[in-house]
Amino acid sequence: MKKTLITITLFFILGNLFAQIDSTFIKRKRNLLQKSIVPVSLLVSGILLSDSGFEKSLNRETRDRVGNSFDFPIDEYTRFAPIVQLYVADIVGVKAKNHWFDQTKNLAVSIILTDVITNTLKRSIYKVRPNGFNAKAFPSGHSSLTFSTAAVLYEEFGQSSPILAYSGYGFAAITGSFRMLNNDHWLSDVLAGAGIGILVTKLVYHFDYLFKWNPFLKAKNIALIPRYSNGAVGLYFSKRF
Repeated sequence: MKKTLITITLFFILGNLFAQIDSTFIKRKRNLLQKSIVPVSLLVSGILLSDSGFEKSLNRETRDRVGNSFDFPIDEYTRFAPIVQLYVADIVGVKAKNHWFDQTKNLAVSIILTDVITNTLKRSIYKVRPNGFNAKAFPSGHSSLTFSTAAVLYEEFGQSSPILAYSGYGFAAITGSFRMLNNDHWLSDVLAGAGIGILVTKLVYHFDYLFKWNPFLKAKNIALIPRYSNGAVGLYFSKRF
């Protein structure tokens, strides 16, 4: 009788444990699907609109309005804005989802994966830019980078500071818009780039529990300070003694 009770208790505990694991897995899967709706929609829209009459017409109308000689390279600066925002927010003490090291880790992984995917597609898909400069239009690298980093900013400050969190997407939208206004990209290039950037970052944050490691979690007086020089963004590592 005692053995039977122990067996039943063990089955009950194990059944409960597996049910919780299964529930967590289903919840994570549902969460991932919800997070993927917007970026996948952007990516699919970019694919469907590529080489369409609509985007060619849009480009012609844009050129008629701003002129063929229009060139205002603000996109070379706004593409880095979400990164700067992220670290400035840390320095001034805005509450973030993660420690600065985990932020940097997720940011670096997101940027690297986005860059690899974007450049692989650029080399594989022969699509000429609207200005005819080369055949690496699809997808837009500036857009994929900025939307990826904007998604990092959103993930970190979406709960504590929504205005800051969404402002990164504002800079990303400006970057994508000026890629078209400067005649460097078609609409589909920008949409696809945005979709790739956001999707990659969402995936990185969804699976970040798999590579949780932070040697600075208990360290104090250590900070990263963003730096911009000669068109490149960098970081200063500082420690107060």
